[in-house]
Amino acid sequence: MIMAYDYTVLAGTQGYFNHKKMDRMLKLAHEQKLPLIFFGEGGGGRPGDVDAMSVMVAGLDLGTFGSFARLSGHVPVVGIVSGPCFAGNAALLGCCDVIIAAKNSNIGMGGPVMIEGGGLGVFKPEDIGPMDVQTQNGVVDIEVADDIEAVAMAKKYISFFQGTLPSWTAGDPLKLRELIPESRKRAYNVRNVIKAIADTDSFVELRPRFGPGMVTGLLRIEGRPFGVIANNSMHMAGAIEAEGADKAARLMMLCNAHGLPILSLCDTPGFMVGPEIEKRAQVRHVCRMFVVGSHVTVPYFTVILRRGYGLGVMAMAKGGFHESFFSVSWPTGEFGGMGLEGAVKAGFKKELAAIEDPQKREEFYESLVAQLYEIGKAINMAAHLEIDAVIDPADTRQWIMRGIKSAAARQPADACHSFVDPW
Repeated sequence: MIMAYDYTVLAGTQGYFNHKKMDRMLKLAHEQKLPLIFFGEGGGGRPGDVDAMSVMVAGLDLGTFGSFARLSGHVPVVGIVSGPCFAGNAALLGCCDVIIAAKNSNIGMGGPVMIEGGGLGVFKPEDIGPMDVQTQNGVVDIEVADDIEAVAMAKKYISFFQGTLPSWTAGDPLKLRELIPESRKRAYNVRNVIKAIADTDSFVELRPRFGPGMVTGLLRIEGRPFGVIANNSMHMAGAIEAEGADKAARLMMLCNAHGLPILSLCDTPGFMVGPEIEKRAQVRHVCRMFVVGSHVTVPYFTVILRRGYGLGVMAMAKGGFHESFFSVSWPTGEFGGMGLEGAVKAGFKKELAAIEDPQKREEFYESLVAQLYEIGKAINMAAHLEIDAVIDPADTRQWIMRGIKSAAARQPADACHSFVDPW
């Protein structure tokens, strides 16, 4: 189903009969389980709407916003905007699973007239919620050049919820062996790993500028749609921050609501810590991954690419390595209750302090780190059944597809309707 406000008609504002028409269409979308594409450009409620004057006082006796929100988790809902989108229009847009916006868009809960009327200043439409703001703060999921590209992206996004494609192509799986640097301290672009695992040109990233320590999106493997979350070692070494946790939790909710299996690619030193991160409510935000993950009923596959430390890797693995359908590691995997360097500094503080010679102290420190690294290698984790296996990176796609083919169909009780958090 497609619904669009027409900005050439009264600036795309919402009137009485506009709401009645929309209510009728939303009812059909819910009853017939029709995916919805919503074009939201417009100025919100229409002041002085003559159609409503004889039947309403304040114009608030409306079911539109509740009806629109009830579609969340019931059918895929895509919002598109390519211009100004304010007030009531923005309220509907914000209920969508994904927001695709052209670079010339502006999105805000109030337009210039409302802001000025509230005594909050005089602004032009382009000053309110521009894309450099709304992409960094996570409001917009996908930024595109124009409305033509937005429509093409909406079609591609909706296709992920319409089943497996009969034909597909993929790159050389041997390339996966080359993507993790030999030095365990070197960063790399995890998007290259995702694209190498995915079918050619199938990966669609969501919210790339928000929570940059976490990469989320949708992809296909052998034509089959999946959701993916991955740690980005190029930002804070892949430590999980509040925004990245929100981003991952929302991807889990989206996939669980619409029946997409989830792939988790882990390379994290754990949850970010320190006084500054706690100002962003780190404790509450990162724990969303545990709460949401524990309620996920779609198949969930965990692949450790390199580092798997502390509570962070447990959150990436749906709460624990044995909570996923499988948890496997590449040979580069290394594990520990916390980062190796921190573990040595905390556990051997007195021993290190007792060594007066700085060079010998550093040598002793490095030897302890090396010992912990050897103990925490992936092969030892698998030998103790903490993870299921160590696999050849080139076999990753095969492992995932064997897993999805082996997973039992989701029980009806587990597939019950659940909404997708707007955040």
